[in-house]
Amino acid sequence: MNVKIKKRFSKKIIRIEGSGEIKEILLKEDFLNQKNALVQICFRGEDASGIIEFPQEEIKDLIKELKPKLKLLKGTKVMKFKK
Repeated sequence: MNVKIKKRFSKKIIRIEGSGEIKEILLKEDFLNQKNALVQICFRGEDASGIIEFPQEEIKDLIKELKPKLKLLKGTKVMKFKK
């Protein structure tokens, strides 16, 4: 997985890139308010690690966009490369 981030820092734009493997996917739920549920994707690499949080609505939109495209894939194979 590759992560590319652009951030404004004191009138400059800084670009940050990192890569790593997805280690864990967590569902963070609020029992009192179900609309505040989050999906957290935890990743870790040699030089970078982090957590990406998606609100419930963004995950639903993402699944809706990806579902038709996944039918095009006949089979998948996970390959890991060492740098």
